[in-house]
Amino acid sequence: MVKIKIRNLSFAYRKSEVLKNLSLDIETGKLTALIGPNGSGKSTLIKCIDNILPVNRDCVFIDDRDVRSLSNNKKARLMAYVPQQEREVFSLTVYETILMGRKPYIGWAPLTNDFKIVNQVIEDLDLENISSAFLNELSGGQRQRVLIGRALAQQPEILLLDEPTASLDLKHQLEVMLLLQKLSQGGMTVIIAVHDLNLALKYCDHFIMLNSGEVFANGDKEIFTPKNIRELYAVDVEILNLKNSIFIAPQKPVEI
Repeated sequence: MVKIKIRNLSFAYRKSEVLKNLSLDIETGKLTALIGPNGSGKSTLIKCIDNILPVNRDCVFIDDRDVRSLSNNKKARLMAYVPQQEREVFSLTVYETILMGRKPYIGWAPLTNDFKIVNQVIEDLDLENISSAFLNELSGGQRQRVLIGRALAQQPEILLLDEPTASLDLKHQLEVMLLLQKLSQGGMTVIIAVHDLNLALKYCDHFIMLNSGEVFANGDKEIFTPKNIRELYAVDVEILNLKNSIFIAPQKPVEI
């Protein structure tokens, strides 16, 4: 079942066109990786799906509903977005920040169920020992896990993450990717922009290669060929199959 449908989507910052007449279908329950070189349009596409960047009508559909027709509250219950980093760090504790994710559901005050959900998220992301700490006391990697926690507290059907593992150490990279994989297997549609191809190959099941704002390739792991990666990144690679897993071993940059 198609969860997200994108048709003829273009977007430009002033006169610089970033996405060019892009069309895609993303199915329910997929962990989708957006990959491509810097400036290929990954972050912009995620923000257009969430309507953070305004799109034209009849370009982005969620469950066949135009994203522009959704109220802010409905959109917040349906989709959650995790940026690469928070521009402003507020004087809130980790617990308070994650509780903010319950805002679309809270009336006058949080209820027992809201606190239960927040406590579970904190446990899932290994944040118990810093739950009382203030955000401005945390490392960049810790703050990133808190932002992911805030998004998970929304209990969205669609989770959009821009480079969610970029600031994390190896242990927490794996823990976050395992959690995202588990969420997608449970029916959530998860889309991540990611640079680490091997991390994406290990955990994701759908891949969209972007180049210069256009879909370069779209599919499963079979699109990871030396030819595609050479054209996309200008790097020669060797594709290794080890213990039923695919690994990409960079060889050398291609002289242009």
